[in-house]
Amino acid sequence: MAGTTDLRALTRAFLAAHDPAGTDPADFLRARFDAGLAWVHFPPGLGGLGAARSEQTVVDEELAAAGAPDNDPRRIGIGLGMAAPTILRHGTDEQRRRFLRPLWTGEEVWCQLFSEPGAGSDLAALATRAVRDGDDWVVDGQKVWTSIAHAARWAILLARTDPGLPKHQGISYFVCDMTDPGVEVRPLRQITGEAEFNEVFLTGVRIPDAHRIGAVGEGWRIAQTTLNNERVAIGGQATPREGGMIGVLAEAWRERPELRTHELHQRLLKGWVDAEVLRLTGERLRQQLAVGQPGPEGAAMKLAFARLAQELSGLDVELRGEEGLGYQDWTMTRPEVVDFTGRDAGYRYLRAKGNSIEGGSSEILRNVIAERVLGLPAEPRTDKDLPWKELRR
Repeated sequence: MAGTTDLRALTRAFLAAHDPAGTDPADFLRARFDAGLAWVHFPPGLGGLGAARSEQTVVDEELAAAGAPDNDPRRIGIGLGMAAPTILRHGTDEQRRRFLRPLWTGEEVWCQLFSEPGAGSDLAALATRAVRDGDDWVVDGQKVWTSIAHAARWAILLARTDPGLPKHQGISYFVCDMTDPGVEVRPLRQITGEAEFNEVFLTGVRIPDAHRIGAVGEGWRIAQTTLNNERVAIGGQATPREGGMIGVLAEAWRERPELRTHELHQRLLKGWVDAEVLRLTGERLRQQLAVGQPGPEGAAMKLAFARLAQELSGLDVELRGEEGLGYQDWTMTRPEVVDFTGRDAGYRYLRAKGNSIEGGSSEILRNVIAERVLGLPAEPRTDKDLPWKELRR
């Protein structure tokens, strides 16, 4: 296992051999992965060195100081935050070798085919079917609220492989090729005017059995790895003090004294404290991640993040008065990256409404926290042991 000194020396030696100023960015990223400096906590040969997760900051600091290109992490966040940890933990050696490198370099973008029109909050009720046909699975169904599907090369997919079992048991986990002719992506226009989300129709899509992650029927268990990592990725991102939405508000407060009132000042102070508590809690969660896998704590982070983002975006509009009601960019576009702080207050207010839905609705996350963190009795579930095909839909 490499230590801090070794990692710093390794990174500097890598930079000496791959000058960022004279190396094609794509070639630089591929070489960085091969050198084990992509995810230092991943195994050797898969972008890492088997080091502690916390040592990644050493590598990132050296590369940033040298002006090295990054892999545009916001654009490939689903691959980095959801697909990669799932493939690493549950995939075969061949799947890890095939998918992790182009995923990390950003050459192949990933999306997530989980939610369905009739199975959003109750994901285990999903109806998309996968039927075995020789060495392939034939998939038919519909998915919804799929971020960046319009730019994705691959998708992580949950499909029902045995409708005769209870809903949590008859699900399997696949990697779906989004360029298959049976995959149709349609935009979903949001209240912001944009269409960053999509609905995806799957008609006779053939997925080779080699692209199944884990055993048949183990999809729900494997999906927990994805979902726990997703909630951490959304709610537990590293931010500097006074970063993100609270930073935008604080800047407006300092630069625009004519906007100030006592009541708004009190609300701003509360928001600042809540943002700092959330930031420090995120730091503690990332320290826990350095020695293990994410658990239900990520649900609390994501829940708090959604609530705070909506409160601060509403305060942002109120602080700016009539100016805050304006929204200059209400146009039909297909963004691949969501930019909160670089847009006007009207956009931030509208887009924040989705924070309590994406990555698991706030209602579901409260159930997760109640049952898995606080140990409270589970809600009655009369359909838990019934075969999925007998459920009313």
